[in-house]
Amino acid sequence: MVNKVEKPLILIVDDTPENLDVLGGILGKEYQVKAAVNGVKALKIAQGEKKPDMILLDIMMPDMDGYEVCRRLKANPATANIPVIFVTAKTKPEDERMGLELGAVDTSQSQSVRQSLNCELKPNLLCMIKSGLWKLWFRSVPVSC
Repeated sequence: MVNKVEKPLILIVDDTPENLDVLGGILGKEYQVKAAVNGVKALKIAQGEKKPDMILLDIMMPDMDGYEVCRRLKANPATANIPVIFVTAKTKPEDERMGLELGAVDTSQSQSVRQSLNCELKPNLLCMIKSGLWKLWFRSVPVSC
């Protein structure tokens, strides 16, 4: 009997359906993907029985922004260790600093979600998840597999 290796689960949180479609399309071949269109749904999924291995989180969302979602994730012992990467159009250094201070492992500041994922995030995701390096990884620490 062959054991089937379960793909890591990535939770994508974005209030723009097109972004969810793009990210899901890119990641869906290599990862299990769940999507949430708002912070409340994201928290519910993250606190579920099967926890995501990583969360890609938009900052600018109505009702509950990504910063608040991250704050709540990190305050809950059941979700505190899930790595969060902000995927956002925000480009100011203070936006990145705020995300890192809240516990995100990185902020991808690209105008193009597709380019950001292919160039910055995708090469690192599986390596980070499998090795646990996400706990140590910041922009200043290169990840090598």
